[in-house]
Amino acid sequence: MNQYHKSVLLREVIDILEPKPDKLYIDATIGGGGHSFEILKHGGKVLGIDRDPESLKHIKNQFNFGKDLILVQSNFNRIGSIARSYGYNSVDGIIFDLGVSSHQLETAQRGFSFNMSGPLDMRMDPALAVKAADIINNFDQRRLNEIFKNFAQEKFSWTIANAISSARQIKPIKTTIELAQIVKDAKVRARNKTFEAKKRRYHAQGGDLHPATKVFQALRIVVNSELLNLEEALPQTIDLLKINGRLLVISFHSLEDGIVKRFFKKEKRLKILTQKPIRASVREVRENPRARSARLRAAEKI
Repeated sequence: MNQYHKSVLLREVIDILEPKPDKLYIDATIGGGGHSFEILKHGGKVLGIDRDPESLKHIKNQFNFGKDLILVQSNFNRIGSIARSYGYNSVDGIIFDLGVSSHQLETAQRGFSFNMSGPLDMRMDPALAVKAADIINNFDQRRLNEIFKNFAQEKFSWTIANAISSARQIKPIKTTIELAQIVKDAKVRARNKTFEAKKRRYHAQGGDLHPATKVFQALRIVVNSELLNLEEALPQTIDLLKINGRLLVISFHSLEDGIVKRFFKKEKRLKILTQKPIRASVREVRENPRARSARLRAAEKI
């Protein structure tokens, strides 16, 4: 299980959910199954949803919980209809882990990582029509700039968009490594001293900030409509939760976290349990560097 994906903030999630025998839980992004596995070990029953068929295949091969675990390949923006169709219309807890799985990042063919050469894909669900390559090679410079600026707060969005526009006139940009190099070169030309300072701080914390990190993040968000899906899914969870049922969301960047924070504040039927997001411990970040940006927010239905 850990080789496929190591779930972040696992102890904190279980402490807040307090799973009990025969209680019902929805894992809206089951991924490698880490959070669900712990719920099941406590005797809970889980409806697991994921867009990625590889994730569900992995879980089926690893776990055997019979009727206690139901798996559905779908987008979590349909959580309401999915839950009701399987009898999970009154549940004790719902969790969203919005991160990319280790398996997705480490599988070159999925195109999520700038650290290995693969096609510019980035689709969570392989059935989606638009790939990252379609955006990079077909969107005009203005739209690329908007994507990098709005979905990743990339300071050098216009410089990068211009570099991409120039490069693709020579030949199509097909691989992750090609795109990562174009972004890196554009930032070097812009003499991005701010980036270099951030890079030193990230290295000191045991992490690594690549020049293309934000660009890849923005592309992934757009390809998979991640923010829109989250905004559509969160309101559906309220009617699914029992009174005192708990909603947990782990996000990995400020745009996601902002959506969750605003929803928790405006939803009158929720009591916020985490006034500030819970972050991974120093030890967890040391053992799993990808946990460093994780933020857990939780609320309880009243």
